[in-house]
Amino acid sequence: MHLPRLFVYSLLALIMSAGAALAQQFNVLVFSKTEGWHHDSIPAGVAAIEHLGKLHDFTVFWTEDANRVFNDKELAKYQVVVFLSTSGDILNAEQKAAFERFIRAGGGFVGIHSASDTEYGWTWYTKLVGRMFYIHPTIQTATVEVLDRNFPGMEYFPKRFLATDEWYQFQPAVADNLHYLLAVDETTYNPHAVWADQHKQGDGMGKFHPIAWYHTYDGGRSFYTAMGHLSATYGDPIFQHFLFGGIYWAATGKGFRAE
Repeated sequence: MHLPRLFVYSLLALIMSAGAALAQQFNVLVFSKTEGWHHDSIPAGVAAIEHLGKLHDFTVFWTEDANRVFNDKELAKYQVVVFLSTSGDILNAEQKAAFERFIRAGGGFVGIHSASDTEYGWTWYTKLVGRMFYIHPTIQTATVEVLDRNFPGMEYFPKRFLATDEWYQFQPAVADNLHYLLAVDETTYNPHAVWADQHKQGDGMGKFHPIAWYHTYDGGRSFYTAMGHLSATYGDPIFQHFLFGGIYWAATGKGFRAE
């Protein structure tokens, strides 16, 4: 029996497409729902992660619809969930339970910027992030210090470098096994901040002011960076590579030694 040529071509294309999909390293869910402050840089962050997906052969799906993805069936499709500048209370009780099961099953979490300004009342989540946001001063250029180069994505950073961002001051750590990657030098900018409407004031964190870290938690992996307020930051190839390193580690658990 001779199959029509068009049918054969279509079948081959389908097989090749399926093979390409299977070849991709892992799947990443990017979630950027906000119920508090909404960052204009979110689209730039999504574009950067999508670019990294093409560069490093992983899939990226972006949504702000918690009902669509925060259930066991949908989360099972992904190895990593990225909270990209989320804010406020963004998940209901059922969605929170599904996300907890995802992490306990070995899933990965990546928190970017205001992911630490999200779900303060959800104790499990605050421990997943590791430290929660308190206040920040005006956007300034400051010196950032590398604390540990032996982690994926850290190898492009010099020991100290200039960066411009919204330097978050954090509350005390709520996880005891945080491995710190980057810190900001408070002597190189003015950390003083006053938010009269919220009755908040901050003067920085002192000699040790971390802005990026990772840890294992409740069966899964968590990576967080406070950087990412400005849209232009996501166009920086070094920062992009840093984000890839966090995503890669959260997805695979594989380490890296630069030294």
